[in-house]
Amino acid sequence: MQWIIRHWTWLAPAIGWTLIALGFGGALPAVLLALGLILAVLAAVHHAELIAHRVGEPFGTFLLAVAVTVIELGLIVTLMSAGGADAATLARDTVFAAVMIILNGLLGICILIGAIRHREQAFRQTGVSASLATICALTTLTLVLPNFTVSEPGPVYAPSQLAFVAVVSVLLYGTFVAVQSVRHRDYFLPPMSLAADEDVHADPPTNRQTLVSSLLLVACLVAVVLLAKSLAPPIEAAVASVGAPRSVVGVIIAALVLLPESVAAVRAALANRLQTSLNLGLGSALATIGLSIPAVAALSLAVELPIALGLDPKGIVLLFLTLIVTSLTLATGRTTILQGVVHLVILGVYLFTTVVP
Repeated sequence: MQWIIRHWTWLAPAIGWTLIALGFGGALPAVLLALGLILAVLAAVHHAELIAHRVGEPFGTFLLAVAVTVIELGLIVTLMSAGGADAATLARDTVFAAVMIILNGLLGICILIGAIRHREQAFRQTGVSASLATICALTTLTLVLPNFTVSEPGPVYAPSQLAFVAVVSVLLYGTFVAVQSVRHRDYFLPPMSLAADEDVHADPPTNRQTLVSSLLLVACLVAVVLLAKSLAPPIEAAVASVGAPRSVVGVIIAALVLLPESVAAVRAALANRLQTSLNLGLGSALATIGLSIPAVAALSLAVELPIALGLDPKGIVLLFLTLIVTSLTLATGRTTILQGVVHLVILGVYLFTTVVP
């Protein structure tokens, strides 16, 4: 297919900004705000994919992961700002939900449907191992260690500890990006021909199309942040009305933001490009932790907003189970149906125990 800017990708940011302008004059129905938010998210990912096709792999999947993370970060920051002390665990819940959805849901679906169609799929293990090592370090430092420090009571870091972990997270993520895009770029390239995917052989967009998509991408990202701020009260009210825990809000945010990227990863798995699916999933998990946690930490330190990062015992068990199983799944360089089913079962347990703790 030709990489052209579709009409809906022009209309989505326009609709979003129209809803934002109308919202200043009075409250709008939550359904309209949600529709505008979803359209803006989908359009943002589309423009990120177009730009990614221009710059090539692995820069393409990196750019898409960062774009999705910026959207997620905007949602977290706006909801935390609106919720104040009541939203102290929102960042933790959203990041944890994103990690669980990516490592169990996204990877599980990609492995399962890829194995159903192609029986067995291969990927380059060196890049995947580097990604997993970084994910293990980041998740433990940000979501587990706060429960065991003693400078502050509860699952929180002291200000100096929070600042230190934020800097370390950025350093780890920056090192990973340098390895992925420069020093060992070949570790993250597919080990087989990409002939099965038509998009790989499509003509790249022109400079003009890339420039226009860059501007529209920025417009979409800003619209998402502003729409999320307007949508925050209805989301929290809906969760409270059904008696669900507040952590469900984090799951909703993560699922909403990761949906478009999940579609791209599933398409790649169906085209027998599991390496691209893994680059998207693992790269998004890394960007979520390596960018979101430092950003919300900076917000917390700047405005003295409370932030609790430590998971409860149930969350720690599920996180460690996920990391162990993911490491075993991706240890051989090949995947089968069984591995996909195992990951989806873990995701089901996580979702069920989130609603029924």
